[in-house]
Amino acid sequence: MAADLEEKTNRYERLLSEALDAAEIAVRAESPLAEAALDCEEMARSYLEDGRHFRDQGDLVNALASFSYGHAWLDAGARIGIFDVPEEGHLFTD
Repeated sequence: MAADLEEKTNRYERLLSEALDAAEIAVRAESPLAEAALDCEEMARSYLEDGRHFRDQGDLVNALASFSYGHAWLDAGARIGIFDVPEEGHLFTD
C-alpha cells in the first residue's frame, strides 16, 4: 500500500508540474479576471512547493493532497476560461 501511495504522489506531482507548464493565462492584463488568473497560478505553484516539502519530510498523504489541490486550482481556472490549456491529453478535465 505504501508503494501505491508513493507512486500516486509522484504521478500527481508530475501532473501538476506539467499542467503549470501547459496553462497560459487567457485573459488580457487589464481584465478584472487577470488578477484571479495570477492568484490561481500562484496557488497552484504554492501547492506544488508544499507538496514537495511534505514528500521530502516523508508525509506522502499531505504531499498528495497538496498536489491534488494545486491541480484543482488550475483545472477550475481552465473551466472558467482564465487559462488556455491543451484540449487533448491527460492534464485537464473536459
